Amino acid sequence: MPPLENLRIYLAGHTGLVGSALCRRFSRLAGVELIKATRSEIDLTDANAVEKFLYRIRPDIVIIAAGKVGGILANSLYPAEFIYENLAIQANLIHCSWNAGVKRLLNFGSACMYPKECHQPMRPDALMTGKMEPTSEPYAIAKLAGQSLCSSYNRQYGTSYVTAIPCNLYGPGDSFDPADAHVIPALMGKFFKARMEKAESVTLWGDGSARRELLYVEDLAGACELLLRCYEGQDPVNIGSGESHTIREIAKVVAEVVGFQGEMDWDPSGPEGAREKLLDSSELRGLGWFPSTGLKTGLEQTYRWFRENCKV
Repeated sequence: MPPLENLRIYLAGHTGLVGSALCRRFSRLAGVELIKATRSEIDLTDANAVEKFLYRIRPDIVIIAAGKVGGILANSLYPAEFIYENLAIQANLIHCSWNAGVKRLLNFGSACMYPKECHQPMRPDALMTGKMEPTSEPYAIAKLAGQSLCSSYNRQYGTSYVTAIPCNLYGPGDSFDPADAHVIPALMGKFFKARMEKAESVTLWGDGSARRELLYVEDLAGACELLLRCYEGQDPVNIGSGESHTIREIAKVVAEVVGFQGEMDWDPSGPEGAREKLLDSSELRGLGWFPSTGLKTGLEQTYRWFRENCKV
């Protein structure tokens, strides 16, 4: 596997949570030319535009951090956009990368690709063995298609296109819009608003017993660098912290970081997604990667970014 230095890397989706962390990571590598383009510069759902762009820049590596993402509410409201946009972006970037002679590509899946009822911790060989959680199914199907595209091009054309499947991510650059937010920014935004309004309580969805595995996004970026340097396999690779927490436990720590001291009222009628999602990340552990950021430390750094960058 060649070193990453002195390579041209095109990072699609450089302004999002994952993309911005990857920007910070790869910008520090000597000799790496990191290529970025805004939505106004290239529409990734337009195959002709993507093909022309890749032929012009001729990258050595393509990283697909672009896509439509969101939490339970967004997935419920916009299922058509979630499946169409993600299918289009992945299909265009993967196919056009092959056309342009790109041999190395990093694609991102999601833990919601796994069946709703799945043995824990979840292994890649469990993909497509059962029904997915209904709320996130359109997004999950698009991500499964992206993973299948990568493996199909590898099998037929000898490329090295890998799909990384991260657990729930959080950190600087996350979306705190209530319509799009995942669990950490959703909780953080609710608790902050309640603290500012001196509210005595906050209502949260579910009963708080569902479990989630969380990973600070800077740790994800380190795992991605290692994959691009060292991983030569064909199967998708899980990236997780290795431990899960109940939503109730997570909410308690977030409230502490934000400084909200009121009550938490749980609404069991609200959506809460899959009961548990814990990834088996033994493949990545075998390459020598371990996360270095504890939950509270990561939440404190995320909250600091939220206060400095979000209008509140």
